[in-house]
Amino acid sequence: MAQASDPSTVPSHSPPGPGASRRFRKPAFLAHLRADVPASLVVFLVALPLSLGIAAASGAPIMAGLIAAAVGGIVAGSLGGSPLQVSGPAAGLTVIVAGLVQEFGWQVTCAITAAAGVLQLLLGISRVGRAALAVSPVVVKAMLAGIGITIILQQIHVLLGSRAAGSALENLAALPAAITNLELHAALLGLAVVAILLVWKNLPPAVRRIPGPLAAVTAGTALSVAFAPAVERISLSGSIVDAVALPQLPDGNWRAVAFAVLSMALIASIESLLSAVAVDKMQTGPRTNLNQELIGQGAANIVSGSLGGLPVTGVIVRSATNVEAGAATRTSAVLHGVWVLTFSALFAGLIQLIPMAVLAGLLVVIGARLIKVADIRTSLRTGDFLIYSVTLLCVVFLNLLEGVLIGLALAAASVLWRVLRASVQAHQPVPPSVLWRITINGSCSFFALPRLNRVLHSVPERKDVVVELNADYLDHAFREAVLAWRRQYEAAGGTVQVEEHGNSLFRDAADQAPKRQEASELPLPPRNSWQAGGPAQDAGRDPRRSLLMGINKYHRRFADKVRPMVQDLADGQNPDALFIACVDSRVNPNLITSSGPGDLLTLRNIGNVVCHEGQDASIDSALAFAVKGLGVESIVVCGHSNCGAMKAVIADAGGNAATSLGAGFHAWLEHARPSYQELRAGHPVAAAAAEAGYGEVDQLGMVNVAVQLAKLETHPVIGPALARGDVQATGLFYDIATARVLLVTTAGIEYLDAARAAELANAGPMR
Repeated sequence: MAQASDPSTVPSHSPPGPGASRRFRKPAFLAHLRADVPASLVVFLVALPLSLGIAAASGAPIMAGLIAAAVGGIVAGSLGGSPLQVSGPAAGLTVIVAGLVQEFGWQVTCAITAAAGVLQLLLGISRVGRAALAVSPVVVKAMLAGIGITIILQQIHVLLGSRAAGSALENLAALPAAITNLELHAALLGLAVVAILLVWKNLPPAVRRIPGPLAAVTAGTALSVAFAPAVERISLSGSIVDAVALPQLPDGNWRAVAFAVLSMALIASIESLLSAVAVDKMQTGPRTNLNQELIGQGAANIVSGSLGGLPVTGVIVRSATNVEAGAATRTSAVLHGVWVLTFSALFAGLIQLIPMAVLAGLLVVIGARLIKVADIRTSLRTGDFLIYSVTLLCVVFLNLLEGVLIGLALAAASVLWRVLRASVQAHQPVPPSVLWRITINGSCSFFALPRLNRVLHSVPERKDVVVELNADYLDHAFREAVLAWRRQYEAAGGTVQVEEHGNSLFRDAADQAPKRQEASELPLPPRNSWQAGGPAQDAGRDPRRSLLMGINKYHRRFADKVRPMVQDLADGQNPDALFIACVDSRVNPNLITSSGPGDLLTLRNIGNVVCHEGQDASIDSALAFAVKGLGVESIVVCGHSNCGAMKAVIADAGGNAATSLGAGFHAWLEHARPSYQELRAGHPVAAAAAEAGYGEVDQLGMVNVAVQLAKLETHPVIGPALARGDVQATGLFYDIATARVLLVTTAGIEYLDAARAAELANAGPMR
């Protein structure tokens, strides 16, 4: 293959020469710096105020937020598995961190953070990252909304100039007093920040290039310096280096500490992995390695906890900003951490100008954005609103971990209820029908037996009953219950007909362990039932019974589903092909071509033959109507295995013709006798069929298809259309025993089933 002329494609080990530096490919991180550096600056400007606000809301030292931001960017960005995710302190952990600080103190909380990082690291090494995705999204969304409400209830007190209480319930109870005793300057500054953030998205694009949180905090701080110099501000004891605090082991209560480590590790992991998955959906580049991402997050939390920083997670706000800013690689996340570290070391004094009320206004908006109306509407549509509301309330009024665990338990119970619950209903006859219907849908297990027995025994005695079973799972206990009721009901003078429409069958429940079956797409389920004494035997008493029962089932189960498919066909047809097939009842053209009403114009006769012009008016008119009247673009001739017509041709040639079918039948076979002559003459299709292992009858069936294709080429109506390319002719052969379709040409046969073709190719010649 020729090499491209682009100099950048020259291998790096090419010998040096004049201008050789231009031929060397740039390292990947250098090639993407043009995109990553601007993106990292935008993310830094967003992360700076958010990190300060989250630290304030967590009750931690203010610099702990910047330590976590720097470590999250540099460590998680370097070691993680997500190419564009940005990590740092997250609002989702403010509640749990605030509780730990209040219970254990800050340095013990740092130790818990580092220990949680070790657990995350072990989870990543053990490759269980994807298991964290087995969490109901409605629980995660409710958790975030609960965190948002908790942040709002907490920070609204700071915005009003008062102190936040320890719990959401206490904050809610103290809210009237905080409103009554508000500090006007603080409230105005906080509301100004809220107003700026709300209107920012409606400003001109040139203005919106500045991140909204940075603009709001800067404006609020400037207003406070000019008009409210006495308002409470952030207090720092030094630079980020001075804020480094070594973790400290707790004096006791190790059970609570272990529970806190587990809680923080699980919540931080889930939030990071879900954020990474969300970021993957925003971009088309490489996907996240979830196990590697856990390793990166664990390493970041070990470092952050060891240095006195907040817990680190993947943060969707910063990550989305990173993607929107045009970042190309993880270098952007790493550089954002470098900028945070540099600013914190050199400009810590500027941070002390920010009023607490300004950060409170920022956090109120952040908390409100965690509550999404779209998530509530989705939970209402999907029937998950109870899970959403219970999880939210438990997160707000109990604690984060208990709320999540209760939500997960409720979600699991909901899944079990929906999956294991079978719908069993009895339907009274609608005149003129006298048939009672029992419809059973879903997973038919012993869990459904109480309802099954109640419904079955509600049917009056001595009635004609049909049980419509549509099961995706069916166990032995359910089968035995239906059979026992059927025997009892029929012994009392009633009749019971069981129809199966689902994927799991009664015979499977009797002979093997139950399992959920693959979905079936067969468009035309058979009318016959699993049970002996069904329609096939009843037909002996009334020849029409089987047919009429099938029509009855069609009206009950399929007519309403078919109606939308045929509404457009009520005034005319526009089929794609003329399908010439044998009258054999085992050949179903729509089934083997996966087609529906209006797709095929079907011509059926004994032996799927095409007569020469003038030999049969019915065939001539069908060919003319198909090509000239309907403009079909394809004509298919389809033979099949074990064909009775082919058997009769062979028997007739051997002098063993059956006379019971009459002279007309044998006269019709005249149209197929040329095919037998071709078989005896060594037609190439016969040779190919013999090599594939087919017997004489099937060899003749395939040769017959090839001969009919040749007849089409000489037909005065079809021949010219074939020559012009207006119509294509195709030969098929349906092997009933294997339910496979073969392609027949005038020169040989081909397998259309890819698996069978590959099997034969690996085995050598067809046999």
